[in-house]
Amino acid sequence: FCPGCQALQPPAPRPDLFRLMDCDRSFRIDERQLQRRFRSLQRAVHPDRFGQRPPKEQYYSEQHSSLINKAYQTLLNPLSRGLYLLELSGVEPVQETDCDADSAFLIEIMEINEKLAEPKNEDNLEEIETLIKVKQEELTREVAAAFERDDLQEAKKLLAKMKYFANLEDKLKAKKVPS
Repeated sequence: FCPGCQALQPPAPRPDLFRLMDCDRSFRIDERQLQRRFRSLQRAVHPDRFGQRPPKEQYYSEQHSSLINKAYQTLLNPLSRGLYLLELSGVEPVQETDCDADSAFLIEIMEINEKLAEPKNEDNLEEIETLIKVKQEELTREVAAAFERDDLQEAKKLLAKMKYFANLEDKLKAKKVPS
């Protein structure tokens, strides 16, 4: 907001999402603090509050609201938060090939994919869901440790693995939706 006239200003072109959400630039975040900041910012700039303001301010309000949603979603999700931290550190984006050398990992992913391809079986799906959740939690801890050691290449490899599990999670969700 303009300190003088209190008019809403346009968002910065490439804002630091951690700074916007008042978080330390770290893989470990306080989710409750992130949620409080999200709600507080949305209350301040939500488009509903700017219905009676000039069109330019209404537009800025929509931009800010969208940016705040993006920041919240990016920082809330461990995979996107990790990828964003790598981006801020100037590390090239994670590619699927970043963990190709780990054949045991790729075999595990193939086996889970094969189980997902089998005819729908609730017990099977629950087992896969639990496995994916456990693996994601394990990888999240490993990524946090890699970032804390400032080992960005290791974090990048682990995030590539997380990406595989996120894809499996999406396939699982699609399979669970009643057809």
